Amino acid sequence: MVALVAPEQELYPITSAAAVFGYHGPDIARHYSFSLCAEQPGSLPTTLGGPIQVDRGLEALDDADTVFIASWTLIPSPAVLHTVSRAHARGARIVAVWAGIFVPAALGLLDGRRASVHWELSAELAARHPRVIPDDTVIYVDHGDVATAGASAATLDLCLHQVLQEHGAAHAMRIGRQLAAGPHREGCQRQYPPLPTTGPMPDSLAPLLEWLLSHLPDQITVEDMAAYSGVSPRTLTRQFTDQLGVPPARWLLERRLAAARALLEETDLPVETIAVRVGLSSAVNLRRRFHTALRTTPAAYRRSFH
Repeated sequence: MVALVAPEQELYPITSAAAVFGYHGPDIARHYSFSLCAEQPGSLPTTLGGPIQVDRGLEALDDADTVFIASWTLIPSPAVLHTVSRAHARGARIVAVWAGIFVPAALGLLDGRRASVHWELSAELAARHPRVIPDDTVIYVDHGDVATAGASAATLDLCLHQVLQEHGAAHAMRIGRQLAAGPHREGCQRQYPPLPTTGPMPDSLAPLLEWLLSHLPDQITVEDMAAYSGVSPRTLTRQFTDQLGVPPARWLLERRLAAARALLEETDLPVETIAVRVGLSSAVNLRRRFHTALRTTPAAYRRSFH
């Protein structure tokens, strides 16, 4: 992966991508390399208050498998557009975060496609590129060749999603655990809307999510979750939908399927045993859920990723 950076670069998405695609020590297989490039190499100012040194120019994108763009002006230069277009044409994946979305949008790579855009940029994107279908409610959208994330805070989620797609759930979970990242969020989960007060949004669901992850084998209902949280089932469902974009039962099912995928990749446990360990009760239920979510069977998945 090569990250294309610009003057006044926000460092959080760059360091987040580097944390996922960089070196993780001898105990975790390394499938990626990570480097920086810029249209004008040299010492670039950042929003941190100090500069970063970028030694490579746009030629670094000529052999990049993934081009990561986390910040840009609303009107990218012809040189940037030409280089990114050439990279995409030869098969490179384009990942755009925050204002980086204006690069693939200007190239027409998002025409007629839904794209995750930060709610602050949604109107500007629609005005400049009306053929793009902006979605300022979800944290990321992945079309395979082009992926977009609206907010910098979604960078870890989108990068871990790419690792999961290319190298399996177990490898992505191993990296996430090393980074002490929260549970990987699916792209359909919501961006936070603007708040009437300053400061971070309180994560009122965090204790419940941690409890659910530690009790995956248990048969937990929405009523159980509500009782643990001290709210009504209706209130809990509204909180999940507002903050995560999915109802509680679906969130729990997605975590169970992720755990099942990791066990299929890393163990020789029978499907029946895996189903019980992740709270899906039986091999029949696991196969049904697997087919609905992934359009494959546990056995076929194991053959591909074990």
